[in-house]
Amino acid sequence: MHSKVRPLNGIGIGLRAPHYRDFLERRPRVDWLEIHAENFFGDGGWEQHVLEQLRADYPISVHGVGLGLGSASDAHFDAHLDRLARLVERVRPALISEHLCWAAVPGRHLNDLLPLPLTLEALDLVCERVERMQARLGHVLLENVSSHVRYQADAMSETEFLAAVTRRTGCGVLLDVNNLYVNERNHAEDARTAIAQLPIDVVDEIHLAGHLVTDDGLIDHHGAPVSAAVWALYGRCIERFGNVPTLIEWDTDIPALDVLLAEAARARVVCDYSHHVNQHQELAHV
Repeated sequence: MHSKVRPLNGIGIGLRAPHYRDFLERRPRVDWLEIHAENFFGDGGWEQHVLEQLRADYPISVHGVGLGLGSASDAHFDAHLDRLARLVERVRPALISEHLCWAAVPGRHLNDLLPLPLTLEALDLVCERVERMQARLGHVLLENVSSHVRYQADAMSETEFLAAVTRRTGCGVLLDVNNLYVNERNHAEDARTAIAQLPIDVVDEIHLAGHLVTDDGLIDHHGAPVSAAVWALYGRCIERFGNVPTLIEWDTDIPALDVLLAEAARARVVCDYSHHVNQHQELAHV
């Protein structure tokens, strides 16, 4: 079973290929780095060299995007979990996370984070898969996803589903605040209600990202600065869950590294302020 080596604190950013050279040469001030697991499944090459150099100076979070743990077929899940376990053994990350989604059918991976039907049957499947993940990897986090559809069969909200998984498996939650806002706009789901449905002790990491506004709805494209509405929700999350390690995600139209560092600096200010306000309110009620 995997054991944590270097705990995460503060604000991190996603390590993306356009910034490899900047990180190697500058070692910019950032508290931790997140990698997409699938980019580092190989046994050698430039990506592995960069990661080996940087993991000596930054705690690492491994974030999977391809496991599709809610998919009905076991074949893809088992093979992908084997590769993920090898990466985790090599990198020894502080946190390991995946998405609450499905992504595969027999013989084909769809390369998307597709929303699950939020049913009791799906809950049983996800809990069984999470238990298998944690038997191999140790403690893992599940991330809420953005969605363009909801199912008539849904028996609960996504955050209620996540809370149920945490109760049954002991896993944690990676709370993507931008996804909460996207779903609020796309489905008229109240993001603050969703935040309140999660127990205060299960959120171990937060993601912040930008979205694309279209005539048909919002798209979680990770290609823009964090919006004002998402910053406001982030402040609410810190007030409820505390000073949780937070990541700035930017995966399309990737700008210069200094743009991401500026977003990380803003997250630090919002986090510190919201945490201070929460502590002040708690003292006022003593």
